[in-house]
Amino acid sequence: MNRRSFLTRLAGLGALSVLPPDGARGAVAPVTDRLGELLPTRAFGAMGESVTMLGVGGAHVGRMGERDAGETIEIALEGGVRFFDTAESYQGGGSELALGRHLVPKYRDVSFIMSKTTAKTAAEARKHLAGSLRRLGTDILDLWQIHALTGPEDVDARLAGGVLDAALAAKEAGKIRHIGFTGHTSPSAHLRMLEAAPQDVFAACQMPVNLVDPSYESFIEQVMPPLAERGIAVLAMKTLANGGFFGGSTHFEHGDRPKVVPDRVSIREAVHFAWSLPITVLITGPNEPAHMREKVELARSFTGLSANERQELTDRVADMAGTGVEFYKA
Repeated sequence: MNRRSFLTRLAGLGALSVLPPDGARGAVAPVTDRLGELLPTRAFGAMGESVTMLGVGGAHVGRMGERDAGETIEIALEGGVRFFDTAESYQGGGSELALGRHLVPKYRDVSFIMSKTTAKTAAEARKHLAGSLRRLGTDILDLWQIHALTGPEDVDARLAGGVLDAALAAKEAGKIRHIGFTGHTSPSAHLRMLEAAPQDVFAACQMPVNLVDPSYESFIEQVMPPLAERGIAVLAMKTLANGGFFGGSTHFEHGDRPKVVPDRVSIREAVHFAWSLPITVLITGPNEPAHMREKVELARSFTGLSANERQELTDRVADMAGTGVEFYKA
């Protein structure tokens, strides 16, 4: 990769409407709700609304015991987080059940809740949505996403199977407010979805955003520019490569392979890098309540990184890029 070209590209991204130059001014003035002050918020793409810059990853909450799951959600809410992620495929619906117990009964009115479907057909998508709404105990999702796209062929198959049509019908029926799509395997899937689907359909897209991504099969370089240009909110996941930064080679786990954190960068540097790009939400995956408190503090301390500072960080870890760290990429 031409590193100078990448520096120029990142600087250009900063000039797009989602986030002003150098990442420091993407948040609006503090707002409050009945629970207190929110974390800084960012525009939810071109939808005319804002969401908190930090969100809770439901796949991790679903793996916790009842006590830790409840405590993690309470810490997030007390810290000003209002964005919650989940999916019907996480723990066979267990993640949605956890949010349905600990979040929705008392806090639905202040929460932006997103779920997802891995469906291949319209009928399966409708079944997934009905189950998600039932487990969460809500009548409507703020965002429903076509989940875990793997490549262009997968995109084409799901579109042919009517999954997007089912999402559009659900939106028309008032069961969901916004539609999005996700994937972590290959940028080619995201690019195909942007090419094949109607341009004004999607409000959001979820994808890996981290320090090693720019140096291998980069979502940041290939997918972020067209998303920003279309006003589609970028939901950042795998900011620490879901354990890959800590030597892990499978989801959720640390391991004994070379470590990006702490050998090359700190957790603070890694997550502040992501927030310095034109993302709307950084979805964090806490393994325990203390991790949620840590990310809230990192959000509150964020002031932005310059293009040169971002470049220095990506250069520092470029030799570690690839499927060794981002084991989930094709």
